[in-house]
Amino acid sequence: MNKPIAIIAGEPNSISSEIIFKAWKLKKKYFHKPFFIIGSIDLLNLQMKKLKYKIKIKKIYSNFTNKDLTGNKLPVYEVKYMQKKPFEEISVKSNNYIFKCFDTALEFVKEKKIKGFINCPVSKETLFKNKYQGVTEYLSKKISKNNEEVMLIYNKKLSVSPITTHIPLVKVPKKINKKKIISKVKIINNFYKKFLNKKPCFAILGLNPHNFSTLKKSNEIKLIKNAIINLKKLKIKVLGPIVADSSFMIYNKYKFDVIVGMYHDQVLTPFKALYNFNAINITLGLPYIRISPDHGVAKNILGKKIANPYSLIESIKFFNSIK
Repeated sequence: MNKPIAIIAGEPNSISSEIIFKAWKLKKKYFHKPFFIIGSIDLLNLQMKKLKYKIKIKKIYSNFTNKDLTGNKLPVYEVKYMQKKPFEEISVKSNNYIFKCFDTALEFVKEKKIKGFINCPVSKETLFKNKYQGVTEYLSKKISKNNEEVMLIYNKKLSVSPITTHIPLVKVPKKINKKKIISKVKIINNFYKKFLNKKPCFAILGLNPHNFSTLKKSNEIKLIKNAIINLKKLKIKVLGPIVADSSFMIYNKYKFDVIVGMYHDQVLTPFKALYNFNAINITLGLPYIRISPDHGVAKNILGKKIANPYSLIESIKFFNSIK
């Protein structure tokens, strides 16, 4: 059986439904594995009416087959959720619904019914209430793999990965260590080799501006250089520490596949400037593939029908490129 993928509908009061509808409308323009939505049928219909889409929905059940996922009707595995208006303010009201959607997807993974899943955007601040840094960390904790997860923002031309994720800058130096750098690079390297049949070339960035610090033993000397030495002994293609401010200017010259930064915005800001919506967020270090579009809930354009669906489409397409 060609295992399908599930798409978790995400935060109800976001652009999630809009990008799902647009991806479904455009599905004939790209090759994809069978997929279905995990979410509320009532809510999807309510939002569809508001956004003026005409898409028929087909309710599927836990014993679904790939045949149930074919045709012109959008297949949805229902998780019930009641909301009177198409869109409301984001609040904790939807938390139980979103967690139930994740639990449903994880159960399908456990039963080996799906290849993996995509989750549409959620509001991390509302959903996790500072308990988790984001979905990456939440899913890792669910299977007792916390601190083993890796965030990879993937594009065919160049990918990036931050060693630390959604934490304040003041905490970054204390959260970086040699073991963590080595572990995360090894996980990414194994992913590229296993799923993409490629031995990647890594650039490891320094932490400080120009890799300079007045400290006798800076992070670059004490941690990052030692991690790179160890990675080279493992026959992993790695260069660094590279000065962050010029790294995205030279990646073509050195044919980097992945730029590894020490903190989130160090690599995400220039990456998004280069690739905009043409990227996806993959969580590595889990026993399944989890992807999300590389953008947030976009509440500022909610209901305006101008949301860009291409990161979701790229997420769906990615499953075709892996073994």
